[in-house]
Amino acid sequence: MTRPFALTPAQQRRLEKLARDAGRSAGETLRFVLQDGFEFCEWEVRESRAADAAAKRRGAVPDAMAQRRARQLIDSAHGRRRSRKAA
Repeated sequence: MTRPFALTPAQQRRLEKLARDAGRSAGETLRFVLQDGFEFCEWEVRESRAADAAAKRRGAVPDAMAQRRARQLIDSAHGRRRSRKAA
């Protein structure tokens, strides 16, 4: 049996602000808040927005390029060479 519940006015305002910041509806956001709590969801949205802003400022590289650079660093640390065909 499900039991109804209600948010306090302060929780409702907090949910609406979080939903706005996350770019989601209040209903979608509530599902995450019930699962993870307000504090975690607010932290996650702040960090995500900060990462997006940093990527805009600094630029981003495609995933394939990042993987290739990482592989080159690992191989150079271990003194290995890869053939040009494998790269």
